[in-house]
Amino acid sequence: MDLGARAIAFYLPQFHPVPENDAWWGPGFTEWTNTVRGRPLFPGHRQPHLPADLGFYDLRVPEARAAQADLARAHGVEAFAYWHYWFGGGRRLLERPFAEVLASGEPTLPFCLAWANETWTGTWHGAPDRVLVEQTYPDGDDRAHLTALLPAFRDPRYLRVDDRPVLVVHKPGELPDARAFVDRWQALARAAGLPGLYLVAEVSDWFDWGEGFPDVEAVGFDAGIQMRLPVRFGRREFWRRRVGRRLTRGPEHYPVDPDHLARRGLAPTRQPCVMPNWDNTPRSGRRGVVMTGTSPAVLRRHVADAVALLADRPAPERLLWVKSWNEWAEGNYLEPDQEHGTGWLEALRDGLAVPAARAAHRAPDPAPA
Repeated sequence: MDLGARAIAFYLPQFHPVPENDAWWGPGFTEWTNTVRGRPLFPGHRQPHLPADLGFYDLRVPEARAAQADLARAHGVEAFAYWHYWFGGGRRLLERPFAEVLASGEPTLPFCLAWANETWTGTWHGAPDRVLVEQTYPDGDDRAHLTALLPAFRDPRYLRVDDRPVLVVHKPGELPDARAFVDRWQALARAAGLPGLYLVAEVSDWFDWGEGFPDVEAVGFDAGIQMRLPVRFGRREFWRRRVGRRLTRGPEHYPVDPDHLARRGLAPTRQPCVMPNWDNTPRSGRRGVVMTGTSPAVLRRHVADAVALLADRPAPERLLWVKSWNEWAEGNYLEPDQEHGTGWLEALRDGLAVPAARAAHRAPDPAPA
């Protein structure tokens, strides 16, 4: 299959119980606990979203991980970007699935790591002031952190750009000194025998009001992921719906924009991100945000337009990020569900296969919100 971009899907490892989640949310808690709580909260709201082919899997089971990789590979996903939780001082969470992938050599699907460097709170569960685990940056922690990741960086499956392992930083603006972080990690990587790292900063711009971290180039990151909710509205509409949420006690909901990427340029160091859907009400109820009118046809359009934006770049740097492979309680996932079957996966595959010259072909507009 000749694909126009390297599709990298973010991968959530919170589908197995851990003692911390048992203590915070009750015995046996996993992301499925949130997912099955989804309920329609306004007319036309589709909830719950439930898995199909893979079922309610447990990521401690090697066969479940193998089935995910088989589906991903068959539909154009080049690699999983596993969320990596390092809170400082060696404190980790949810590390078991990736540790077993690394140790076993299976599945063979390539991977990279995305450092989710943020404090865990009870925000999505109605307790924003409850700190569960604090993200810290102790002096000298970089060496221990990078040393812990060296076995992954050296694995032949690890995703690379020009032979440099790719590492995503979720919250670059939270780093105490982003420039010093980049310099230290590049120096430590070279001292460990690597040719350096390909460091990617997530550039949050959820409502298209300007990048939350515009200093990607200035501090030395190689690229920035343009993370933006693909919806259609202006500031006035945003505030109208935000006020309406408080009056009606319902979630904010916005119509998807099929032209989201077709109308945009892309800076040379920016990489696009596509989302099948967004609906985090299973986690946050009426405080959530919902994207309406989404469909596999719209995702296919977004993917094809992203391929067109990347067409002039060297092949190794045509990275297209997908949020996400399996964020079920946020409503953004590629895995088969009971509504569309493998439709999301097929949309990704078909969009990746659209030649750049034809990538502007329109998908059907979504139904009105």
